[in-house]
Amino acid sequence: MNDHPSANAEFERVDPSLGMMQSNSAGFLLCMMFAGSGLSALIYEIVWFQMLQQVIGASALSLGVLLGTFMGGMCLGSIGFPLWNPSKRHPLRIYAILEVGIGLFAIAILQFMPFVSQLYLESVVPGNSSLVLRACIAALCLLPPTLLMGATLPAIARWVETSQKGVASLGLFYGANIAGGVAGSLLAGFYLLRLFDITIATWVGVAINLIVALVALLLSSLHEYKPVDYVSRATTESDEPDRFAWTIYFGIALSGLSALGAEVLWTRLLSLILGATTYTFSIILAVFLVGLGLGSSLASATNLSRHRARLAFAWTQIGLGWSIVWAAVMLTQSIPYWPIDPSLSRSPWIMFQLDIVRAAWAMLPAAFLWGASFPFALAALSKSGRDPARLVAGVYSANTVGAITGALLFSLIVIRSVGTQGGQKLLVILTLSAALLIAIPLLLERLQSSQSGKKPGGIPMRQRGVGMVAILVAIASFALLKSIHEIPRGLVAYGRYIATWIDEPNYLYMDEGMNASIAVSEELDGTRSFHVSGKTVASSKSDDMRLQRMLGHLPAFLHRNPKSVLIVGCGAGVTAGTFLLHPSIERIVICEIEPLIPPAANKYFGLENHRVIEDPRVEVVIDDAKHYVRTTTEKFDIITSDPIHPWVKGAASLYSREYYEQVLKHLNPGGIVTQWVPLYETSLDAVQSEVATFFDAFPEGSIWANLSGGAGYDTVMLGQADANPINYEELETRMNLETASEAKQVMEEVGLGNAMQLMLTYAGRKKDMRKWLEKAEINRDRTMRLQYLAGLSSNIQDADAIYRSMLVYRRYPDELFVAPKVPKRALQIVLNDETNRP
Repeated sequence: MNDHPSANAEFERVDPSLGMMQSNSAGFLLCMMFAGSGLSALIYEIVWFQMLQQVIGASALSLGVLLGTFMGGMCLGSIGFPLWNPSKRHPLRIYAILEVGIGLFAIAILQFMPFVSQLYLESVVPGNSSLVLRACIAALCLLPPTLLMGATLPAIARWVETSQKGVASLGLFYGANIAGGVAGSLLAGFYLLRLFDITIATWVGVAINLIVALVALLLSSLHEYKPVDYVSRATTESDEPDRFAWTIYFGIALSGLSALGAEVLWTRLLSLILGATTYTFSIILAVFLVGLGLGSSLASATNLSRHRARLAFAWTQIGLGWSIVWAAVMLTQSIPYWPIDPSLSRSPWIMFQLDIVRAAWAMLPAAFLWGASFPFALAALSKSGRDPARLVAGVYSANTVGAITGALLFSLIVIRSVGTQGGQKLLVILTLSAALLIAIPLLLERLQSSQSGKKPGGIPMRQRGVGMVAILVAIASFALLKSIHEIPRGLVAYGRYIATWIDEPNYLYMDEGMNASIAVSEELDGTRSFHVSGKTVASSKSDDMRLQRMLGHLPAFLHRNPKSVLIVGCGAGVTAGTFLLHPSIERIVICEIEPLIPPAANKYFGLENHRVIEDPRVEVVIDDAKHYVRTTTEKFDIITSDPIHPWVKGAASLYSREYYEQVLKHLNPGGIVTQWVPLYETSLDAVQSEVATFFDAFPEGSIWANLSGGAGYDTVMLGQADANPINYEELETRMNLETASEAKQVMEEVGLGNAMQLMLTYAGRKKDMRKWLEKAEINRDRTMRLQYLAGLSSNIQDADAIYRSMLVYRRYPDELFVAPKVPKRALQIVLNDETNRP
């Protein structure tokens, strides 16, 4: 390696154009090392978020805490590394230590997460969703490894000098890291967590960390490092200090803010267009990272001088303004109406190709420019003799602080306050403002130099002219704001099926909340539907009303004396409203994650839900249901759960074995739980997983069917804290009581007005369905297998076929039903119907 003398004889500096960077194989290995780091980091991010959501909840608030902590740790690690690590130590050995440390912390998080969960439960105040406590738990788990992750780029930066070539190398490393992140998001989302679990995924990440560490140690043994005394170099630097360096730092912070803000907004919109499966989120993240990586790599290859890099940075922000407008127009006025019917293909892998194309068509231009911003900012601040670790740390931390601000600001405040339309306008304003902030100093330097009679900062006349053009274009580009339109109401209502909806109904209401977007529609025949994030979750149609009332009346009539009820998921409030018709009920708790839903249900479905939200017996709790069930000390006689479809990312946690265990703990003696299980937009193996998991927690559980036009549609799972038989005469008596007359009347409206009609909806139990369930996978928190199974079948409509496959194993349940001779015989004839057998 060729070295040059420094100002201090004890130190020598490394020229990146020489030595190891001269070796193509060594340079390739460095890029692969950074790709490996990015790969493992994204695997960990996905795994850790999945684990911690089971502890502190999955609301937008909890996700904001997790994201802020993860990125905050990386920011602190980046800032702290140059302060902690003197430049005498070999960068590659430090890098190896950091990778090993990350892997060790990953193992520790995996092993000690149950203890962390217990610590949280012992610390939380029931009924109080403490933001501080959630942040402390997130910091305890995420800060140690993310501090090390944030230090990796500054660590390797010590290997290069802050010349043009050195900065180009840093940009390539950054691009390689992002490329690894793309691979990590796809590997975790489509393979490791789909086929294995978080344990296997974690160990894959650890293995990658160790391989990267070994490669770094090997390279360090082959290439000697002679450190530079950057303090001495800085004191002898002849260049004048850059008075406007702060504008670059502020500009890259705004770039990070707009990037994460846009990711939040576009993920919300694309999840409506593509369907909110876990695969969709992996695709969106991967496409976004591809754009960042391409932009970073190509911008690094330009090898620009400081002044040219400043101009390029300014023009990049102008381009971002135009690209954000492009994405806004595509996501609201074009892509939703592409002639795509998801139900035409049963193969999710074909749909994934279309999803990638649609996501890339909208996001790739802006993501490319955000990726290019980082190396341009580095080059604009580069100066010979400057500590590269401090340079990288400063730019990286400013960008990360902006990214944290953008993620929290847009997810918790902007969408709720001004919607996605206002949010995208704000993004354009931010990027164009950043362009002005970066470009104006070029003119100020010329003006100040002209007044003083000095040469204008070494900036060529042509570059100053280009800077003036950039300023004028940025100002003119604010006119683009009028091109950004409101999100289509049909998209909120029907999501990925909006292009197939020919005659759209009248929309009575639409709003965007922190956790979901909701709409209420009314058709010409007066039918009203309640929509949440592109799905119809409730309606006044008879089939839907029957299901919603079964979830409430079935356990209310079967329980001997119900007094308290927990409703998981408000929806249109119909299920909650059924309990108002049972005089023994004294307390109803509705747990809903989205604050907009209860008041909308009260206003537009007040007739169907009996104004349940206004009843003094009712308490509405805004929280993630699983978090509430885990942290409350209250027990209930009835718990009924009607979450959104399990293919929606995060919903599968309300179908897990651990969730049912918590539900069982919160049932009073003799308590009953009911759970909605859909048969449409799903597959046989997904339904079998849901049923098997429920039966694993409630061995004496049973299935009750809700048909649509005589065909299978959805079901209600019923479980009991104690194995109590269902007595026909007692059920008939309770339904005929004068105090239950109103409840019986609404049940008659949906064809379930007596004990015989209700018991005929019985569809099976564990004892009879063992063969049907023998290959079913139990859905657990550490696997979340259901969200991957269901996510592959969200476009399949096999409801009746799945229901008929259940009926093959249905028998009259002698131990469960107690009935007089005549009704017993009638039930046996129907429930043992041989026509349902092969």
